[in-house]
Amino acid sequence: MTFTLEASPRTETGKKVQALRSAGKLPAVVYGPKQAPTALTLSKADFDKILKEAGESSVITLTGLDKSTDVLIHDVAFDARKGGVVHVDFYAIEKGKKITVDVPLSFVGEAPALKLGGTLTKVLHEVEIEAEATHLLKEIIVDISTLVDFDSQIHVRDLVVPAGVHIKDSGDDVVALVQQVKEESEEVAVLDMSAVEVEKKGKAEEPAA
Repeated sequence: MTFTLEASPRTETGKKVQALRSAGKLPAVVYGPKQAPTALTLSKADFDKILKEAGESSVITLTGLDKSTDVLIHDVAFDARKGGVVHVDFYAIEKGKKITVDVPLSFVGEAPALKLGGTLTKVLHEVEIEAEATHLLKEIIVDISTLVDFDSQIHVRDLVVPAGVHIKDSGDDVVALVQQVKEESEEVAVLDMSAVEVEKKGKAEEPAA
């Protein structure tokens, strides 16, 4: 899927940037190995939609500049009090060059081992991949239906990715497993009241010193 975002060069700085935000615009910057840092203005609504659909590991084509530029979302700044995006850094990528990015894992299916009284443990939530821009992934699907018992595990080597994509994490790393829930038996101490009464009685009958 191709993602396109219209941008325009930005000259506003300082307090004027807040005026842009009030008008529904989003300040941004793009830079890269062969891209001089360039200040941009985007539609905040358009960017929010792209961020939700594409995530941070998909290639986005910026239009409206001197030339169309393929970028990745490198950093997103949020308003600590009100929430919402307030600034974006884009990284301009070079065509034909391999890129290393973190890609989230999306877990699907049902694990039969859960019916045995276990709990699903997701050890990894993302992995690092290396690929050309055209092969980058938004997510990697993990089917947990292979977890049939408490001995079953899904490892990085079990993840299915398209040709041209290399996962850099160790193949032996555990992605997910189902762990057995061990019920802890609570031992309730039974208080022997007769013994207590005898002890009290014995103390009462002791001759005074």
